[in-house]
Amino acid sequence: MNQDIQFQIECLAAELAEMLMVEYDWDIRRALDELYASTTFAKLNDPECGLYYQGAVYIFQFLKSEIETGKIA
Repeated sequence: MNQDIQFQIECLAAELAEMLMVEYDWDIRRALDELYASTTFAKLNDPECGLYYQGAVYIFQFLKSEIETGKIA
C-alpha cells in the first residue's frame, strides 16, 4: 500500500473514531477499539476494495450498521 493511500485511511480512521465518540458517547479508547476490530475497518484497509475513496459519513453508515446489527449493510 502506498503512503498516499495509508495517509487517507488514517485520516478516515480519525474521523470515524470521532463520529463513534459522538454517536455512542464513547471515550477515544473504546471508539478506536471498536473501529479497529470491525470488518468495516478491514475493508477500509484493503486497497483493492476501494472503500478508502469514500467519505467518512458514507463509511460510518456501514460501521454503525455493523456495530448495531453485527452485519455490514
